[in-house]
Amino acid sequence: MGVEVLERIRNLNERELLSYWIRGEYEEAETYWKLAERAKELGLPAEVYETFKQLGDESKEHGDELYQIYRREYGEELVEVNVPNVEALNVLGKFWKVEDLGDVLRIALESEKLAETIYRKLAGECRDEKLRSIYLRLADIERGHYERLKALANKMGVELDVEKECEKESS
Repeated sequence: MGVEVLERIRNLNERELLSYWIRGEYEEAETYWKLAERAKELGLPAEVYETFKQLGDESKEHGDELYQIYRREYGEELVEVNVPNVEALNVLGKFWKVEDLGDVLRIALESEKLAETIYRKLAGECRDEKLRSIYLRLADIERGHYERLKALANKMGVELDVEKECEKESS
């Protein structure tokens, strides 16, 4: 799945890419807010709910920042891009199967790792300095989300081996 999406992303122009990432950040925000609610439904610790809610809020802020850049260059209306969001696709397919804290955190960590990997690959291939800088910034944001989720898992005593699982999936 990741390779096909990466190929499709590579073929987008700057306007399409910005539209894609803006929508992606808003979808990621919605996903984290849904995970927060799911954590609450499962009776998980309040800190889990708060972390997911904060990650959702941050994703919305990132979407807003990208949208400001977009509006300066292209106006209000986003262009339609027919490429699935890598994070939402990865998480939402498994979302309702979530049964416990380990599942919740594992799914979110996999999603953040996948997004970071794709952003870094795109940055490495990009010739446009402005776009490369956006890709690297987004990769760093995803890495920060990953680290926060991993720290939460450690604090909650959840055993995770996500790095090895992510490597297995990408090979």
